[in-house]
Amino acid sequence: MAQTLSEQILSRAAGRQVRAGEVATVAVDLVMMHDSLSPSIIKIMEQELGVERVWDPERVAVVIDHVAPAATVQTAEKQNEVRRWAQRQGIRHFYDVGRGISHPVLVEEGVAQPGMVIVGSDSHSTAYGCVGAFGSGMGSTDIALAAATGRTWFRIPETVLVRATGRFRPGVSAKDLALRAARELRADGATYAAVEWHGVEFLTVMERMTLATLSIEVGAKAGLVPPVGIPQQVPDWLKVQEGASYSRIIEVNLATLEPQVSAPSVVDNVFDLGDLGRVAVDVVYLGTCTNGHYEDLAAAARILAGKQVAPGVRLMVVPASRDALLRATEDGTLAKLIAAGAALGTPGCGACIGRHMGVLGPGETCLFTGNRNFRGRMGSPEANIYLASAEVAAATALTGFITNPADVM
Repeated sequence: MAQTLSEQILSRAAGRQVRAGEVATVAVDLVMMHDSLSPSIIKIMEQELGVERVWDPERVAVVIDHVAPAATVQTAEKQNEVRRWAQRQGIRHFYDVGRGISHPVLVEEGVAQPGMVIVGSDSHSTAYGCVGAFGSGMGSTDIALAAATGRTWFRIPETVLVRATGRFRPGVSAKDLALRAARELRADGATYAAVEWHGVEFLTVMERMTLATLSIEVGAKAGLVPPVGIPQQVPDWLKVQEGASYSRIIEVNLATLEPQVSAPSVVDNVFDLGDLGRVAVDVVYLGTCTNGHYEDLAAAARILAGKQVAPGVRLMVVPASRDALLRATEDGTLAKLIAAGAALGTPGCGACIGRHMGVLGPGETCLFTGNRNFRGRMGSPEANIYLASAEVAAATALTGFITNPADVM
């Protein structure tokens, strides 16, 4: 009987055939821990579980990305504790300040691979689905158990299929598809399901990550793009199987898709940009694991080249990774952004969790290329956050109000 991508991956990890709805204990291929939750994970392992060593230091990755560089003395102290612990454990996959956000970094480093089961201490660990891995976020206790034993359990998820046809028009991109899906499914439309994104094989790996990261925003346990046309080596057992069962199917015609904007203060509050009205902004923020990749920086630079950010608007650019920053430096993309008036931040999560590098003040309005616009997400609970693509961000930075890229390209 045909299986979904999640059923194929979890069957291999369980050592037996599994189907949606079953509960299975599975072997984990990779555990990711980041700086914000690592101290609590370490404490649970050592004090509650009584475990001094991780099960396999080659299959645990630790990334300093959420508050990088440290913004307070207390944060610096905690990060130093994590550094010392990782050294004692012999963890080779340790990535410090400046390397970037865990999800793109582990893909760029070749640590995350197709067909893997990857669990991370970050809800957007669904990102690893960009290479056809089953990636899922977990809390500190579950991550501590996985790091200690190399195993975890899942209820095998049903799968929601988002099927795209056609190609994007200029100024429309993967972020618009992801927001359109959130508009259709709503925040709970794929609760504990997996989301498979079909018809997007023409996207780069990092553009696929945009889709995979936003899968969690419709409640999904995982978000997977079929591993077709990617540089990573794909196991021959992992492929879309005709006749696999999907709990729901969403169809999106990319050729008619308009730029999408998520208005405050929930992700599924999505509109066609043209229906939004005139919304003035104070801040445009380009970054995060959702849209801080080289492709996003380049798309913004193409729109901003030779122009200036509107008076009174602050344009923050925080690359998702060092690799994205290097590529943008080498081909002049970064120079175009800076010349247009952008302020550059260290690769990492930046202000996405509202702890440093561009947090918002009361009454401010931000056009954000990230993944969440909850009240207080980027600082003050009295700030307003709109989510959109890198292209919309660039167009908005030029005009000072949320703008369709087609109007300025």
